[in-house]
Amino acid sequence: MMRLLSAARWDVRLQFRNGFYYVSLFTAVIFVVLLKQFDITAVSYWWPAIITINLTVNSFYFMAGLILLEKGEGTLEAQIVTPLRPWEILGSKVLTLGLLSLFETLIIIVIVQGVNFNWVFLVMGVVLYIAMLSLYGFIIVARYESINEFLLPSALWTMGFSLPLLYYFDIWRSWVMFLHPLQAVVILIQAAFRSVPVWQIVYGIVYAILWMGIIMWLSLRAFHRFVVTKEGVRRT
Repeated sequence: MMRLLSAARWDVRLQFRNGFYYVSLFTAVIFVVLLKQFDITAVSYWWPAIITINLTVNSFYFMAGLILLEKGEGTLEAQIVTPLRPWEILGSKVLTLGLLSLFETLIIIVIVQGVNFNWVFLVMGVVLYIAMLSLYGFIIVARYESINEFLLPSALWTMGFSLPLLYYFDIWRSWVMFLHPLQAVVILIQAAFRSVPVWQIVYGIVYAILWMGIIMWLSLRAFHRFVVTKEGVRRT
């Protein structure tokens, strides 16, 4: 635990030094100003889409930026020879990015709508969404050495993130959507603002945790392959 907290302190300093917190603050202000112009009922309906789209940046792209910064400074590779275990290195980044995103999300919602929502489902949904996409971001970015290499293909890697919203907005109501890893998380976020069948909530919790385990396993494999052995790393 002490090693994890030590790694987390390093990640917080790195994120602060490189403007992650300023970006979060700026985003929160923009969202609050814009959403205050709309009726609360309409905003409540749009929360799952607003939250998940914003969290995509705060998880996938923030994790990618963090990893590329550490690669550029040589600190990511340096951590390999420390007592830190791979899961602690990745876990500290997920923890710090998760707390930042959770705080930003709660501030936006409370200022715009107040406290009238289900805090348990919202916190659970945000934390799981951030964890899943942060680790996915690591899996993808680990093979790259520069931001220029990563940016263009990243658009392709993120194309499927918004598919669960097709189900939410009644555009494509197919059972196939329930196979999508992020469908479970969107349902949990939805449950924070409106009534959701109990079976969907159970599905959301179980399926999201299942995919968390899968993505964590894949991220540890990616860490060994692209960071420890540097097998398959793209060079500029």
